[in-house]
Amino acid sequence: MHNNYYLLRQLSVELEKKLIGFRVVSCFSQNKDELVLELNDSRSSFFIKANLAPAACCLSFPDEFRRARKNSVDLFGEVILKPVVGVRQFKNERSFMLSLADGFGLLYKMHGHFANVLLVKENQVTAIFRNHLVQDFDIHPDQLDREIDMSRDGFDLHRADLLKYYFTFGKVVNAYLTQHGFGSPDADAWQVLQQTLRLLESPTYYLMERDHQWTLSLLPFAEVRNKFESPIAALNSFADRLIHDHHFDREKSAVLHQLHVRLKATTTYLERNRLKRDELVNDHRYQQWADLVMAHMHRIAPGAAEVTLPDFYDEHDVTIKLKKDLNPQKNAEVFYRKAKNQQIEISKLQDAVAQKEGELKRLNEAMATVAAAVDRPALRQQMTLLGLTRHDAPQFENLPYHEFEFKDFKIWVGRNAEANDQLTLKHSFKEDLWLHAKDVAGSHVLIKYRAGKPFPKDVIEYAAGLAAFNSKRKTESLCPVVVTPKKYVRKRKGDPAGAVVVERETVILVPPLEVKKNG
Repeated sequence: MHNNYYLLRQLSVELEKKLIGFRVVSCFSQNKDELVLELNDSRSSFFIKANLAPAACCLSFPDEFRRARKNSVDLFGEVILKPVVGVRQFKNERSFMLSLADGFGLLYKMHGHFANVLLVKENQVTAIFRNHLVQDFDIHPDQLDREIDMSRDGFDLHRADLLKYYFTFGKVVNAYLTQHGFGSPDADAWQVLQQTLRLLESPTYYLMERDHQWTLSLLPFAEVRNKFESPIAALNSFADRLIHDHHFDREKSAVLHQLHVRLKATTTYLERNRLKRDELVNDHRYQQWADLVMAHMHRIAPGAAEVTLPDFYDEHDVTIKLKKDLNPQKNAEVFYRKAKNQQIEISKLQDAVAQKEGELKRLNEAMATVAAAVDRPALRQQMTLLGLTRHDAPQFENLPYHEFEFKDFKIWVGRNAEANDQLTLKHSFKEDLWLHAKDVAGSHVLIKYRAGKPFPKDVIEYAAGLAAFNSKRKTESLCPVVVTPKKYVRKRKGDPAGAVVVERETVILVPPLEVKKNG
């Protein structure tokens, strides 16, 4: 509920009280999902940190913020030194705007996966922070207010689907209403609604824990860990926990990924060696041939290359190839030796299979333990037992690709030749779509597969435009781009960095597309 309309409305009131007369003195980003705004009134600074990562989208207001010397970029330079003249909360909308002098504004759109910060001039969006959300340029702030008929007439008219009608409530408020009998035929739903609205109008801010997840709510309905009277203080406390949990979840996911890789390799090894063991167990030919040769030595001519003998096991003739330079007895000894070696190999395979079966069991138990871990000490303990280090996990901060997003599809673009190899060989799955400018050096590009979702044509063209721009053909009006499922891309031993072999391909022509890189 930390991005809910009712909480943001209270936040807007408090921000306006604090910030009138403050000026924007800096606006910068240190990673692709974080924007920091510093305001100052010549006596003190006030910081607004917007973390817009889909899994940890939240606002916080640190007392101080030390800007890094590297990997930091200034943004929205047009508003520097512009004073705050107001804070506008859009009605029934998860967005608010810092109104600045000369018709400027910074609009905070807190829409989860589609959260963004927009620069506004005279009701027109002129720049956006998350550049892949190009549809945000079509937003007009004066059209964001939305009406809901909160009267008894509106309630009665939409009684069949009240939770959907009151769209500003969201999951937390809906859960509270349901807990208090809102959908029960025995409850007075109108009275429950009015009581809930009174709490939302004059709230206390509850930091709660529910199913090991932190929630910030204006309504108490789970285990309350702390209470606040200020939305800023509440958001600061919640953001600390959310970001901490976000990093913990990423670390946990990295460990699970490592275990999954081990599990897959162990399962493949087991399947292959069980099959080989079973084949050897059922293969009695060398023992059979040796016995037949010994039983029929008198029928085998010297120097014979093969002989056909009656099988006294199933009464069929058996043709046996022989070594011409060996007599029948020596040929039988060769077969006996091969039969003995088979038994030795079977024994070794059985030992290896038993060992891997034990490893498979331990890996499955470890997967369950890691999946159930709810804090870092438990996770780190399991990592130690497994012999994993934090460096074993995929490194999130120095990934070999830039990430873009278009129509809910993630698109990864390799940073350089060495990174291309890592992207294609280590960060891809066979279902991903692979793209590359044809016949020239350039970045490998992946469109990440979404289960059950085909790749739309416009998403492929968007990614192809990125591949074209990140190649030696970036200045051409049209560029041919190879498109193929990742499973048809392989690397030969000895090939230089970035070089691969494409076994099947489709070629499309697109104009190069320049988009600001995220990370």
